[in-house]
Amino acid sequence: MPEKLHPTTVRVAEALRELGAGGEIVVLPESAPTAAAAAAQLGCEVGAIANSLIFDADGAPLLVLTSGAHRVDVELIARTAGAAKVRRATPEFVRAATGQPIGGVAPVGHPAPVRTLVDTWLAKHEQVWAAGGHPHTVFPTTYEELLRITDGTAADVE
Repeated sequence: MPEKLHPTTVRVAEALRELGAGGEIVVLPESAPTAAAAAAQLGCEVGAIANSLIFDADGAPLLVLTSGAHRVDVELIARTAGAAKVRRATPEFVRAATGQPIGGVAPVGHPAPVRTLVDTWLAKHEQVWAAGGHPHTVFPTTYEELLRITDGTAADVE
């Protein structure tokens, strides 16, 4: 476990405070690059993990916060986003858009706002967990708070 927070996590923590979010960053003992890994460490259902997936939507970043229990239907999110072409982003694209590494992309704390879709399935959970800007960090939140802090759009993604 790191003694001090990674700079990307510090930016996320600052953004959460500025946005009035209730959750604090939690440092996990092991990396949690997948929803299953995070759920196992947190002792929650995999569906309560808000996976942060960055897509390249006609050249612009699109963040999809999806329940860890879902696989994103790329054609569905393309229609929802009004994009001609949506594909999984490269690690370089993700880093450029978010300033954060794959496996730890938070919903906030990016260099510029990223258009966000929030999986409606997350509303089934009283508390959800989102990445904190690094694969070792997460924070507790709610579906409603994710919509608010990301200025996101509620969407079916599967």
